[in-house]
Amino acid sequence: MTLLYSEVEEELRAAVRALLADRCPPSAVLARAGEGPAHDPGLWKALAGDIGVAGLLVPEELGGAGATPREAAVVLEELGRGVAPVPYLTSSVMATKALLGAGTGAAAALLGPIAEGETTAALAVSLATSPYAAPPDAVRAADGVLTGRVTAVAGADVADVLVVPASGALYAVETGDADVRPVVSLDVTRPVAVVTFDAAPATLVAPDLASLRGALELGAGLLASEQLGVAEWCLTSTVAYVKERRQFARPVGSFQAIKHRLADLWLAVVQARAAARNAAEALTTGVDTSTAVPVAQAWCGSVAVRAAEECLQLHGGIGMTWEHPLHLFLKRAKAAEIALGTPGDHREALAGPAGLPAPA
Repeated sequence: MTLLYSEVEEELRAAVRALLADRCPPSAVLARAGEGPAHDPGLWKALAGDIGVAGLLVPEELGGAGATPREAAVVLEELGRGVAPVPYLTSSVMATKALLGAGTGAAAALLGPIAEGETTAALAVSLATSPYAAPPDAVRAADGVLTGRVTAVAGADVADVLVVPASGALYAVETGDADVRPVVSLDVTRPVAVVTFDAAPATLVAPDLASLRGALELGAGLLASEQLGVAEWCLTSTVAYVKERRQFARPVGSFQAIKHRLADLWLAVVQARAAARNAAEALTTGVDTSTAVPVAQAWCGSVAVRAAEECLQLHGGIGMTWEHPLHLFLKRAKAAEIALGTPGDHREALAGPAGLPAPA
C-alpha cells in the first residue's frame, strides 16, 4: 500500500485544478453565492464531459473510466480547495455507488448517462445520514409508486434522477415526478432540499438495500478528501496573508505566536492528508475500510473546521467580511463536519473494533 499520489492521479489533479482556476476561482463562487442557483451547470459540464470525472467510478463496459476511489479522492481534494458548486459527491460518488452495488439491468441503464455527464443523480437520503445508522424508512413503496418525505437531500435540486431507498429496496424516480423544494442551507455551495413523493412512479433498481451502506461509506470516506482540500486552501491562504499583512512595521507572520499556530495547523493538515489517503486506499482495495473510513472522518472533519477558524482569525478584519471568500470555506467545513455522520458517530464506530468504551 502507498499513500503517495501516482502519476495518473497527479495528471488528473492538474487538469481539475487548471479548469477550476480558469472557470471557478473562489471569487467567482463568491459572486454566485446568494444570487440565483448555486450550481454552476457550465462548470459541471466541463468537469463531467471534457475531463470525464462523472464516470470515474463507472466500469468501462458501462461507459465510464473504470477508475478507483483514489482518483475520485483527488478530484474531491481539488473541489474542496475551490468550494466548487458541482454535484460530484452526490451524483458521481454516492448515487453512482448505490447503482453499481445494485447489480441490475435497470441500474446499469442509468449508469451510462451518468458517466457521460448527460444525467445527474442524487441519493434521496438526508445528508446527515450516518453509514452506521439503520436504513432510512421515510418513504414507502406500493404498486410501483412511492410516497413519503425526505429532508436535507443534497444534490436533489439539480438531479435528473433520484435514487430512493423505500420499503427495503432501491428505486429510481424522475425528479420531475417528485416535489423538490430547496431550503436554506449553511453551505450555499451545496444546497439541500426537502423531497416529497406523492404516488410518484418509480422503477425498481435493487431488491434490497445492500448497496446503500456501501454508498454512504464511500461518500463518508471520500468526503475526507474534500475536507482535506478545504483545510489546505485555508492554510495556504493564511500563510500568504500573514506574509503580506504588516503590523508594527513587521509582517504579521514574523511573530512567534503566529508561527506556532500555523506550524500546529500544518501538522494537523499533514495528518489529515495521511488519514484521507488511507481511507481512499482502503476503499480501493476493500481492506480495513471499517477502520480507515471512520478514522479519516473523525479527524478530517475537525481539522477542516479548525483550519477555517484559524484562517478567519488570522485574516483579521478582512476575514469577517462577506467580500472575502473565506466564509464559504468555513461554512463548507462546518456543514461537511456533520455530513454522513458526525465525528462522534465515527469515533463510536471505532470503539468496538478497538475494544474501547464508546465516547460519552
